[in-house]
Amino acid sequence: MEFQTPELSRITLHPAKCGLDLGDGSERAEYVNQDYILHTLGRPHRNINIMYTYYPKDKEWPQRISEACKDMEIHFQWDYPYDDYFPYEGGIGKDTSGQPFEQMRDIRRHGQDVTLTLTIDCSLSDEYLRAIARDLKPFGRMRLRINHECDGDWFTHNQRYSYEEIGAFFVRFCEILKEEAPNVSTIFCGGAVKELDNPDSEVGHEKEFMKAYQTADIWSMDCYLALHYGWPFDICEKDSDSYAVTPVETFYKRLEQSARRFTKLNNGVSRPLVVSEFNTDGDVVGPLHQGESVKRFIQRLKDGNAHEWFGGFSLYQFRDRGRLGLEIEDANNPSVGIPQPLLKEYKEILKDDYFMPQIQKEEEITLPLTLRWGSAEDAEGLAMEVELQKTPEFFELYFEEELNLMIEVNGKWFYKAEHTKCVDLMPAFFENPIKENTKMNIHIFAPPATGENSPEQGEDWIYNYYCTINRLPEIRLRYDFIESVG
Repeated sequence: MEFQTPELSRITLHPAKCGLDLGDGSERAEYVNQDYILHTLGRPHRNINIMYTYYPKDKEWPQRISEACKDMEIHFQWDYPYDDYFPYEGGIGKDTSGQPFEQMRDIRRHGQDVTLTLTIDCSLSDEYLRAIARDLKPFGRMRLRINHECDGDWFTHNQRYSYEEIGAFFVRFCEILKEEAPNVSTIFCGGAVKELDNPDSEVGHEKEFMKAYQTADIWSMDCYLALHYGWPFDICEKDSDSYAVTPVETFYKRLEQSARRFTKLNNGVSRPLVVSEFNTDGDVVGPLHQGESVKRFIQRLKDGNAHEWFGGFSLYQFRDRGRLGLEIEDANNPSVGIPQPLLKEYKEILKDDYFMPQIQKEEEITLPLTLRWGSAEDAEGLAMEVELQKTPEFFELYFEEELNLMIEVNGKWFYKAEHTKCVDLMPAFFENPIKENTKMNIHIFAPPATGENSPEQGEDWIYNYYCTINRLPEIRLRYDFIESVG
């Protein structure tokens, strides 16, 4: 075999101008593992949003409510006794071997941060909330979105509690998190400004939610350019009343004006504003045209320099039983996804510099080297520089150390699990061949091998994970195939 010895440099990972997140699983679809998503899309996201519910005092708990009440006659997705998300299996007297923790580990091993959306009983005592905070503490710089869309009336928290009670519960939970798990950032997802033609327009229930806006680390809105909200109980047709459409410019102005209003409510101090659920529903616009308005919205963000006040959006979602996904779930086999036209367009969005985390080359280094993983926007890794005569026929890395790594080459990312000995980098060239005599960096980062941070690693363990690399992988590089077939 032919091997090459590369030059080494320390590198640092920094935020994109605008963050790009992805929803993975909800009432509309199952969770899809991160290996599959990475192979499909070619790069990791900043955050992966997973959706859970916690009503431990209800008689049906801990069953998923659609299974516990499968014979119940319902006419709307949220007619069940509590929300039809996956049950949160942690809390008082429970361990963290199940869900959502296995999914959270999967997300973090693959170089991404977790956003946990949790609808939760507002009557729970501090004891319950402290148990949840301790569950989340090992998972680094994650985000917790508590009782989202609380300006509405469809979720269980809005049906059981007043807006004042929902706001007060959010503040109480935030205060407990700051004591028990300060690494967890909180997201308050309320409403938006009501009147776009009124610069002083209030947001929904702002008096009741004032303290929540002031307490949250991040503000959020769930907005769709088009949404069939009657799914799956009717078929979306032109004369139906179960869908809504928002023009791109109206959508953008609502975000911008709401960001200003939230800042005013917070005594002039700005917070990042994100859209935690965003898409154009293919049920409304058709799958062939689903990406058109999404791309127009992105161009509007860029034209308006929205990154100065806008923190990013989360595409809802990777796989969906309806038409809100990059894939649609095969009705015959839920483990199979059918790619939609939006997937190809979204892969181009992922390559846009506006959404691309920045990798900065620092000083030259030698081994051993300790790599630091803080988050998908803050990490220290190493670069191996190689010179390629042309597009190779074989390009592989062989490892002796058992390391958990994320590897980037030629714009494509690869995952290496601890037990993996060889990583085949050739897919980086299948759609993106190179010119002759190209110098190229292999970028390597080391997110947590178990998906969790450990207190054994030092005083800053809740924020940072450390991994030491003692030996480089060997590079197998060949420019010709082994033998042709006549």
